Amino acid sequence: MTFSPPRHAEVSLHQWLTTHLAVYLDRLPESIDPTVPLAEYGMDSVCALSLCGDIEDDFGITVEPSLAWDYPTVAELAAHLVARGVDTANGWQR
Repeated sequence: MTFSPPRHAEVSLHQWLTTHLAVYLDRLPESIDPTVPLAEYGMDSVCALSLCGDIEDDFGITVEPSLAWDYPTVAELAAHLVARGVDTANGWQR
């Protein structure tokens, strides 16, 4: 199996997600591993709903309240949002 690096948009989303999650989880952004389930860091329903609200506000898309549970890591969330057309460089959906 070969490793392919994340696309540019995914890297930016990793940063955006990590920065927001760090505030909710009361952690340093660099302490959040993008492959570790967010529940292991203490994510709860309040944090998950707050994150959904931030995504909707910042990127102009509607997301399901279960988003953070359906895509439980930063890497999975970023890949899903890129697939949905989120573009962090412009702050809008393609």
